[in-house]
Amino acid sequence: MSIRVLIVEDDVSIAQLHHKYLDKIDGFEVVGIATNQAEAEMQLDVLKPNLVLLDVYLPDGTGLNIIHRMRGQNDSCDVILITAAREVETLQQAMRGGVVDYLLKPVIFPRLEAALNKYRIRQAELGKLADLDQSLVDKMMTANLADEPKHYRLPKGIDSVTLDKIRYLFQTPTSLTADEAGEKIGASRTTARRYLEYLISTGELLADLKYGTVGRPERSYKKLVR
Repeated sequence: MSIRVLIVEDDVSIAQLHHKYLDKIDGFEVVGIATNQAEAEMQLDVLKPNLVLLDVYLPDGTGLNIIHRMRGQNDSCDVILITAAREVETLQQAMRGGVVDYLLKPVIFPRLEAALNKYRIRQAELGKLADLDQSLVDKMMTANLADEPKHYRLPKGIDSVTLDKIRYLFQTPTSLTADEAGEKIGASRTTARRYLEYLISTGELLADLKYGTVGRPERSYKKLVR
């Protein structure tokens, strides 16, 4: 059974990007998108999601208000906070509200994927348990970073915003050279190639040679289909 997810994000383009991310991860189903607090509270009541991807800053309130309301109504829905809020107090309030993860914008796909997979695995393990001992409690309560993918820790020269722009070019089946990719995102060929080669190193893209009418063949990049 899929985990039912509600996305709460005031920027529609970001909400749609998160939706695309979720479509690529097994075991999750987006059941709704809300762009303000009022819509979010209505959809929480009607759709009964298992998990909310929740922004903090909304035009008519905050994600923290939504968490407070949920807990006051004993709503068992889990929350992953996705926000530009970098204040320590916001993190503390989120932790008091029982969020299962806290992601800072701009979110890159590997980090979101790691958070969702960790959540899915934990929920599956909890569903199998009849009772607890201390070792199981420790396992569930401790964020085991050693088990998470390392590739979301970006190397020097790779920033998450440009990386997501490059990734977005390959949402539909396509084949692009570094020149073509750079032109589409407004970057130089050298910059585009650096990001394209990085995505080859993470196993997201593969390269082939594209032969033109004149000159040497160019490397052409496309999404690796698993």
